[in-house]
Amino acid sequence: MNAQALRRDGAAALDLCYVACGRYDGFWELNLSAWDTAAGVLIVEEAGGKVTDFSNQKFSNYTPEIVASNSLIHDRMIEVIAMAGKK
Repeated sequence: MNAQALRRDGAAALDLCYVACGRYDGFWELNLSAWDTAAGVLIVEEAGGKVTDFSNQKFSNYTPEIVASNSLIHDRMIEVIAMAGKK
């Protein structure tokens, strides 16, 4: 009920680039490494998007979780992820 579609391409860097260019509205994932996210995070932020951890804190390449969005839906994504974690 909280998402219209869910798609996973298998490459976090590609997913993050899709967020940056507007193809995806948002992306979240667990247990990624720095080489999976470093370039994509920069691209999302340069495009005006937002990247945090699941607690809506500044993202670090040493954090095991990532939420990236077009920034318009970011707070709602965090809420949905938090609700899913409580179930």
